[in-house]
Amino acid sequence: MKKTPLYEKHVALNAKIIDFGGWAMPVQYTNVIEEHKATRSAATLFDICHMGEIVVKGPQAYDLLQFALTRNLQNQEIGQIKLSALLTDDGGIIDDLTVYRIASDFYLLVTNATTCESDWQRINSLRDAQGFDCKLENISENVGKLDLQGPSAQAIFSTLTNYDLNSLRYYHFMELKVSGQPALISRSGYTGEDGFEIYAPAKIIGDIWDRIMKAGLDFGLKPAGLGARDTLRLESGMMLNGQDISESVSPLEVPYSWLVDFDKEFAGAAALRALQQSGIKKKLVGLEMTGRGIARHGYKVFLGDKEIGIVTSGTFAPTLNKAIGLAFVDIDYSSPDTEISIAIRDTLSPAKVVKMPFYKRLKNTVVKRPVD
Repeated sequence: MKKTPLYEKHVALNAKIIDFGGWAMPVQYTNVIEEHKATRSAATLFDICHMGEIVVKGPQAYDLLQFALTRNLQNQEIGQIKLSALLTDDGGIIDDLTVYRIASDFYLLVTNATTCESDWQRINSLRDAQGFDCKLENISENVGKLDLQGPSAQAIFSTLTNYDLNSLRYYHFMELKVSGQPALISRSGYTGEDGFEIYAPAKIIGDIWDRIMKAGLDFGLKPAGLGARDTLRLESGMMLNGQDISESVSPLEVPYSWLVDFDKEFAGAAALRALQQSGIKKKLVGLEMTGRGIARHGYKVFLGDKEIGIVTSGTFAPTLNKAIGLAFVDIDYSSPDTEISIAIRDTLSPAKVVKMPFYKRLKNTVVKRPVD
């Protein structure tokens, strides 16, 4: 398994290490529920160095990404991030990635760990086929990445920089120094809480980890693993690549229609237009267990004795104290409050379709969807 620059720190903290897509990653340090609740009430620090980073630079960098991605990047400001989708020609989702506009001809793409190579190949092939004048560079091995999340994230991070973090808007970023070390900081995350993603050279990311952990001692900061990351993102209605989305799934079938701009041409657009014309047959919905048990990935969904879908993600939600999940169901049965059943072993356990997200922060601190 590949190891991040922080692997030895996880071992020293007695983390439980698992194989995540070929990476040796911490799934938990103490237990998932404790780390989950620490994120919601105080702050946690995640190692996400396994994610991918691809630079797109040159006179036609914008033109390439405008064609390669579903999102319209026309009004993207320098310093702004946009979430977008990269599709196959058949309209399937290769990746949901974030696009950082660093300069007029300079973009940074942040990819999922397991799809970085697929993203790289797809974007290169589109550039070559269309003849766009720009260069691509996969810098993943040289970049370290941390995720500081929770209500106390800003208070902790403010002790390490002189920059006024109040002025850093959601889904925006800036380059600054963290305790004298160069870094790129974005106000973003994968937990539903306020927080920051921190990019720095891989060779110094361990030092930044140590400084943040030390600064967070008085704020209840804890390290957190992939287990809590999964329960946090699911409560917040965020999708996991490889489970909830994949190359067999269209953005029109999941809560990603807002990422698709049909007013421009992009790779995979023809397939999506055809699907839009014919009408989608399945939809990803939120579900809440009203009976016993947890709806796990791969469990079948029923309406009466009729099989209507399959669970993609499911867990016990610590914040909500109930079992929740995501599932693809026939479009006719996707309305909220539809009563369904989940096949758990040999038993059909009752559940219902519910609106997403399952969890939102308090009204005065809600993190809004990225906007243009």
